[in-house]
Amino acid sequence: MANAITSLARLTRSGLVVMKHGARVLPEDAPLPAPARWLLALLRRVWRKPAGDVSNEQRLSAALTALGPSYIKLGQFLATRDDLVGRELAAELSRLQDRLPPFSMSEAKAAVRQELGAPVEELFTDFGQPVAAASIAQVHKARVRDDGRERDVAVKILRPGVEQRFRRDLESFAFAARMIEKLHPPSRRLRPRAVVETLAQSVAIEMDLRMEAAAIS
Repeated sequence: MANAITSLARLTRSGLVVMKHGARVLPEDAPLPAPARWLLALLRRVWRKPAGDVSNEQRLSAALTALGPSYIKLGQFLATRDDLVGRELAAELSRLQDRLPPFSMSEAKAAVRQELGAPVEELFTDFGQPVAAASIAQVHKARVRDDGRERDVAVKILRPGVEQRFRRDLESFAFAARMIEKLHPPSRRLRPRAVVETLAQSVAIEMDLRMEAAAIS
């Protein structure tokens, strides 16, 4: 029960962000319980659609970007499912960029030390600034000494707290999928819960840097 309430609260906050962007996720005639319809109507009056010649697909894409890494990943995943979201929205979501400002060098070095058990100064002859930063991790160029010779390597480091954040958001997505299937039985043919499960598996693989290192080697 507590998890359901927490997920509902998170989804409500996310819904407010979507509405502030003037985007619409559900059609006007969506089969919702009466209290949900009243609340949705009230919120639409409070947050009127911003002026400007911007499509709903563009507004929704902007809202997902504002909501952060988990929602960007969700949008990118849904871009491959035009059977779920339609061709126009899928095309717009495919433009979502998985780029974020890098986290600090001190955080990166602390993460390396925690994972590998030694400071970067002992592990690398050089450890540079991040060259790429995305929602899950960032990449640093570095150099290591191997058999008396130095060679360049790329060090991929998970964002601080990213695993906990994705876990919370994926729990909320799973809750939403269950509610969609329960409140709107025809949606079951599109298997919303299976969509969230596949997204969770994809994120888990991307976060498992050991698998990535094995693939590179």
